[in-house]
Amino acid sequence: MSGANTGTPSSIVRAGQNVWRSATADRLSVLVDGDAYFRALEPVLEQAQREIWIVGWDFNPDIPTRPGDPRSPTLGAFLLRLAEEKPDLTIRILVWAMGPIYSGKSLKMFRKRRWSSHPRIVLAFDSRHPLRGSHHQKFVVADDRVAFVGGIDLTAKRWDTSEHRVDDPRRILPSGKRYEPVHDMQVVLEGEAARLAGDIARRRWLFATDEAVPAPEKVADIRLDGQVPDMTKVDVAFARTEPAIRGRPAATEAMDLTVAALKAARRHIYIESQYFASNRVCDVLCERLAEPDGPEVVVISTLSSHGTIERLVLGANRDRFVRRLARCDVHGRMRAFYPVVPKADGTEQEIVVHSKLVIVDDGFLRIGSSNLNQRSEALDTELDIAVEASTEAQRRSILALRDRLLAEHLDADIDAFGATARAEGSLVRAIDAFNRQARGLRPFRDAARKGATAPVLGTGFVDPVAPWWPLSLWVDGARAFLHRQFGLLRNPVSPLEATKASLASRQTSPSGSGIKK
Repeated sequence: MSGANTGTPSSIVRAGQNVWRSATADRLSVLVDGDAYFRALEPVLEQAQREIWIVGWDFNPDIPTRPGDPRSPTLGAFLLRLAEEKPDLTIRILVWAMGPIYSGKSLKMFRKRRWSSHPRIVLAFDSRHPLRGSHHQKFVVADDRVAFVGGIDLTAKRWDTSEHRVDDPRRILPSGKRYEPVHDMQVVLEGEAARLAGDIARRRWLFATDEAVPAPEKVADIRLDGQVPDMTKVDVAFARTEPAIRGRPAATEAMDLTVAALKAARRHIYIESQYFASNRVCDVLCERLAEPDGPEVVVISTLSSHGTIERLVLGANRDRFVRRLARCDVHGRMRAFYPVVPKADGTEQEIVVHSKLVIVDDGFLRIGSSNLNQRSEALDTELDIAVEASTEAQRRSILALRDRLLAEHLDADIDAFGATARAEGSLVRAIDAFNRQARGLRPFRDAARKGATAPVLGTGFVDPVAPWWPLSLWVDGARAFLHRQFGLLRNPVSPLEATKASLASRQTSPSGSGIKK
């Protein structure tokens, strides 16, 4: 199962249908956990000459760039120094307007903003979203030459090492309070693929602020010094989620791409996601598990929910969907876990899974900001990147990443785990063989019990799949009235109409894609 030449058919990624565009990355590396990301990010930003884009759900200028190093500047001080030292450099930061309030971690952005008082540090808050929608993309671009795309915001509670030690003194908030272990990842891209990330940043900035920013005339010579690439000269696809709002149709590429990959799987599906609450994904996985010769399915997610509403809806839906998968798993090919590390007193500490990853066979890799929940389908603004392997080296790299991630969760040797998976011809049997340590993967036991499998009441409000329909209906009427009375809108496409058209086309299109820009 886990050897070479088990890749999926080369027809998952379809530009203009389930991805926005594709471009070549001269070098690509997957940075597992926040420590690897922060170590790679600082030297890249040091080399930027013209333009830095920071786009995120949240942002905190008070976090250190090098946790644990007493000489480390804060992120805000670091960016201020770059702007002061480089007269041609502009730093633009786009953050969801509700992010600092919702997270409660970066309210200081509204006060004492000396770090952003520099005329070439431009901070903007994106408020142009549907009701209950958010800007959820997480990426950084330096001079259109190097980009970081994935699930890690430059904010508090994102940094950790792959050891995920319970008592790591470096894992603290700016206030000095400690936080729990967290697992995440970011992809770094060098070359033409980074220019596409820059284009997406400029598009987002224009939509949020009405300011058009031209691309840099010259691309700086930025290098990923000391970074051993996982892949070279590899095609990278960009998939977005954008809600139907302000007259534009919905873009549902991220979920469409994920579903296409799940349907194409032959041997195994490996998923890491903060949430597992997508009815559409659950439908597809149930179909695959019911097949006599279908793929194995391994899901790694977070156990604990933050807040009562999240627990009652997203947490409950995860349990219900895992329960549903267990009932569909008539051939014993599914596992669903959360990771833990041991405490000194013999109990266990959960690791928060914040990563958003899908690996299918040895042929497809998707990492980004999209969770497997409803709102990531057509409500929030998301950005994922994907690689569909075209060479043996790329296939080996995808398998090596999968083995590296599972070895981290299982406290196992990477080579030993990979060898066992190949010898067993089964990913789930290899996991079962190694899952005997104090640090390891624990099944969602409550989810396996008898009970409901349908989404809980209130899912449509807490985790809506698209812009909230009652508000959209009101907007439809207002737009139509203005159009009839004053002719103000040349093409009065409402959020409701646009989302319906997008979702309808997904049902009829042979590729399963929605309407795209």
